Amino acid sequence: MSNKISVTSLIDRICGHLCLQDVSIALLSLFLFCCLRAKLTSKSGPTQWPVFGITPEFFYNVNDLYGWVTRCLTRSQGSFPYRGIWFSKSYGAMTSVPANVEYMLKTNFKNFPKGEFYKERFHDLLEEGIFNADDESWKEQRRIIITEMHSTRFVEHSFQTTRDLIQRKLLRVMESFCKSQEVFDLQDILLRLTFDNICIAGLGDDPGTLDDDLPQVPFAKAFEEATESTLFRFMVPQFVWKPMRYFDLGYERGMRKAVETVHGFIDKMVVDRIKMLKEEGTLVNNKSDVLSRLIQIESHKRGDENDRFTVRFFRQFCTSFILAGRDTSSVALTWFFWLVTKHPEVEDKILEEVREILRQRESNLETQETESCCFFTVKELNDMVYLQAALSEALRLYPPIPMEMKTASEEDVFPDGTYLPKGSRVYFSIYAMGRMESIWGKDCEMYKPERWIQGGQYVSDDQFKYVVFNGGPRICLGKTFAYLQMKMVAASVLLNYSIKVDQGHVVVARVTTTLYMKHGLKVRIMPRSFEEKSKIHK
Repeated sequence: MSNKISVTSLIDRICGHLCLQDVSIALLSLFLFCCLRAKLTSKSGPTQWPVFGITPEFFYNVNDLYGWVTRCLTRSQGSFPYRGIWFSKSYGAMTSVPANVEYMLKTNFKNFPKGEFYKERFHDLLEEGIFNADDESWKEQRRIIITEMHSTRFVEHSFQTTRDLIQRKLLRVMESFCKSQEVFDLQDILLRLTFDNICIAGLGDDPGTLDDDLPQVPFAKAFEEATESTLFRFMVPQFVWKPMRYFDLGYERGMRKAVETVHGFIDKMVVDRIKMLKEEGTLVNNKSDVLSRLIQIESHKRGDENDRFTVRFFRQFCTSFILAGRDTSSVALTWFFWLVTKHPEVEDKILEEVREILRQRESNLETQETESCCFFTVKELNDMVYLQAALSEALRLYPPIPMEMKTASEEDVFPDGTYLPKGSRVYFSIYAMGRMESIWGKDCEMYKPERWIQGGQYVSDDQFKYVVFNGGPRICLGKTFAYLQMKMVAASVLLNYSIKVDQGHVVVARVTTTLYMKHGLKVRIMPRSFEEKSKIHK
């Protein structure tokens, strides 16, 4: 009997093993079939793998992320749906169709806020600042900032700040590198310039990053580390980064330390400013930076007891202001200078235009020679039509913010028919939009400033075709200031120096929230010859 039971048990086990093996083979076959089917049906976009969605392709192409997205959007005629890992609740669409972008940013603006997914990831750094806010909070902050940034006082102050920094710091640093013939990172120098500029003009404080010895300023370094670490949260599911934050590991530990440095620096600056303004009393009206004006006007209007206008509120403003003004202009100028070195015919046209403007000055030759280095009036800068076209073309091909994201509050349908379930995360690739033949024509990948000029005048394009400065209600408030700043820097540098990229230096984009050059821009500069400079006065 015992032997009989043992045999029966053995047979049952064998049958069970065979059944389990059959089920495993069947499941594997089904998975492979789904993979093959996904590959065959993905001609219009990235492969949507079973279980993993587009995640495998995303990480396979992570070093060429913007190029991969561009190719996918080109194949899919401008839009494609996507899914992430099945348990990550990641789904939505990617688009580069101007009509879809306009629908999100203007037509149905209310249905496409930043959303909790975006705000949660940026919250440690930006908190509830304007770039991380929706609805009434965003409206109120924008109203306050518009009032101050569009004032004559701030416009004049910011313009003078830029001129002074170029004269006192930028050209002195450039001249030092010119004399030593040392290779240096132009991207780093431009980041220092715009950082000092935005801190002086907007916050009334000079961090001194562009001083002669090019010091390492902990705040500036921490700010860059914090923005870069934030990208990690967009690349992995929250069940990865949230435990890392809780246990203070990896990127999250570095981010915590960086944010503490940033917020500590700003908190001290705000507290000192509030104390100084109270001590100065009526003299506060002489302050032109936005922070001082904001503290005075808003605190007075709403009363010191209002919790919204505590140090934390002003810190949120400062952090957002730096984010808006530091990286965007410097990154744009870095790509512009690189493109100019590759297109000497563009450089020649820029120089000819600037020299012609200088020739038209009504001052004497001696004054012209002194001021030609960096002093330009607003009118002269506005008259630099070709330079603005060259900068706009650089921004088209290399937008400082390469990709933006919105969340669909309710289910919706794009003008091109793309269906968006409720909660969809919708990305629009500004980088890809600048390279779409359907938008810019067959020469879309060419650097061609002339596309921005008609009848000798600069012509702005449709803001939803050219979304570099955003569009709709959230359109960039500092667009005019950004162009004046970039034109003044570009004209001053190109008039005085010839830039040569160091031989063998590799230029590629870094995958982060801002389109930095991964290895910087290593260059040598040479002084313009006497013959070149003398053309100004002919």
